[in-house]
Amino acid sequence: MSEDALKLTTYFGERARVKGRLLADELLDAHARHDIRLSVLLRGIQGFGAKHHLRTDRLLTLSEDLPLVSIAIDERERIEALRREVAALPGEGLVTVERARLTDSLGGLSAESELKLTVCLGRHERIDGEPAFRAVCRVLREAGVSGATVLLGVDGTIGGKRRRARFFARNGGVPLLVLSVGEAVRMDRALAALKQMSPSLLCTLERARVCKRDGQLLRPPVHDALALDGGSAWWKLTVVTSEAARHQAAPVYLELVRRLREHGAAGATSLRGIWGFHGEHPPHGDRLLSLRRHVPVVTETIDTPERIRVLFGIVDELTSERGLVTSELVPSSAPLGRSPGL
Repeated sequence: MSEDALKLTTYFGERARVKGRLLADELLDAHARHDIRLSVLLRGIQGFGAKHHLRTDRLLTLSEDLPLVSIAIDERERIEALRREVAALPGEGLVTVERARLTDSLGGLSAESELKLTVCLGRHERIDGEPAFRAVCRVLREAGVSGATVLLGVDGTIGGKRRRARFFARNGGVPLLVLSVGEAVRMDRALAALKQMSPSLLCTLERARVCKRDGQLLRPPVHDALALDGGSAWWKLTVVTSEAARHQAAPVYLELVRRLREHGAAGATSLRGIWGFHGEHPPHGDRLLSLRRHVPVVTETIDTPERIRVLFGIVDELTSERGLVTSELVPSSAPLGRSPGL
């Protein structure tokens, strides 16, 4: 099975409202109305947008409007219909459209390319008695992919049905995402093993490139031949570090967002994972009686190819020893209230 699909991503603030209700609820209700196959709402731990107002969960006065990221993936027609509805919503934020493929194999993609694999699971789903997200990470690591991070959703849809996290509930159906990157040949090996382990897994593939791993520069973030797509393409730079990783006295992810903001980046969002690995490092998450959290943190920034080249210098310095850095083409983006389209 292999279907061409689109991914619609919306970045906005937790307190954003539209039509007298929270924008997050408006978006997720729209996902359910359009029977979106997969959508998830992720809550960030820090970030800033076009107005460069910093929000972080580390300071009480700045934690009242944390960043949210809404992701919806389905076949082109459904996402195009959803995009038109989202484009009509007023407010502050960013909407992007990216190409993806709902698949269980590479299906003709170049074996020399690098890919991002997204696996959707239920929060408390298990495979052979093991938490499903750990089982998926184990398979990915055995296949030799560059890294994987588990992000926990707070709301979403699976197969068009709303799955919202609630107080005093097990919330087993709320989606989580396992995001991984690596060489296509290794991804193909991982996909085959994952489908053998659990044939019903919902997986998507997107093109990506691994720029840096554990201090080793592998390739630049922007490929000159793909730098522009109709004059509207931007690029996404993704940095995966550990919450325990430090640059001098500050956590790396905090210093990264601070510097990106100082250098005029269009925006940045940090998301805290619950489990993950990269390179040869063993999978890690929270540990009992640990003074520092060892969970992964994913920081994304989206900007023009020219700005990404400049901002990569900051990323390069802050990942001189540890971390995984990737980049992806974003063919279309627009402020909330305007319509990005491919």
